[in-house]
Amino acid sequence: MINVLSVQNLTKIYPGKIPFTAIDKISFDLKKGEILGLLGPNGSGKTTTIQMLLGTLAYTSGAIFYFQQDFAQTRSEILEKVSFASTYTSLPWILTVKENLEVFGLLYGLTRKESAIKFDPLLERFGILGKRNQRVASLSAGQVTRLMLVKAFFTDPQVVLLDEPTASLDPDIASDICSFLLEQRDKKGLSILFSSHKMEEVMEVCDRTIFLKEGKIIADDLPEKLAKSISAVHVKLCVHAGLNRTIAVAANAGFKYSVDHRNIEILIEEDKIPAFLHTLSKEGVNYATIKIKEPSLDDFFHHIAKKNNEL
Repeated sequence: MINVLSVQNLTKIYPGKIPFTAIDKISFDLKKGEILGLLGPNGSGKTTTIQMLLGTLAYTSGAIFYFQQDFAQTRSEILEKVSFASTYTSLPWILTVKENLEVFGLLYGLTRKESAIKFDPLLERFGILGKRNQRVASLSAGQVTRLMLVKAFFTDPQVVLLDEPTASLDPDIASDICSFLLEQRDKKGLSILFSSHKMEEVMEVCDRTIFLKEGKIIADDLPEKLAKSISAVHVKLCVHAGLNRTIAVAANAGFKYSVDHRNIEILIEEDKIPAFLHTLSKEGVNYATIKIKEPSLDDFFHHIAKKNNEL
């Protein structure tokens, strides 16, 4: 597959008495028709990376190539094919929805009429066509987020950079947005860099995932493979008799656990489950049901986030 974006040893160092390295020699590719997840805990460098990819923040060293062209040399030409949306940015509040989109369309060489033909169906798709002539100031946070997505997609970009695009949306609307992203990928071969803290969304929409921590890429693989790299599983028991003894066995073995009434959920390595259940049997614990849940991408995320300086 063709790489539409190639990042090579990208580095961002903020100068000072003690220079701070926000991004440390990261390299990755985004392929045509791929949705790539960009994940990491707060402060890992996700937004900094996206800002450099947009050219709104200068990088210290390294290189960025879009469509095999050096971004530093052909920035304006490249940005005609690249768009961006984020929950944390907005549009001029005093202008109406229609006026904002028309101005943005002009930047991409579209007439007002051409823009309207393109953005009206998306406004309807996202449920805000009725807000077309209202000022952005009158919109709710969720409506502004959907408007930002309309802005990102109506110009027919080839690459879209999304910084937590569903953070302020209700679950049903966020799910619809994820379906829309998959539609765009499948119908138009669109390439998307997708930053999110919602691991279920990442599992649903992303073809591949990279994890950042302290400015470095520490994982790059399929979401399901990253999840399976965690050896621990969740064992959930509904205990009829002997809940305190179950807690004691888990605590003595050093397993993490949580209790909800008669239910106890234990994080345990898969190969230790038989011995654990055998110990419960010896202790006379009586449980009605047992459920074993495989590790998720969320487990991987928390595992990475909590590791201390293990880079």
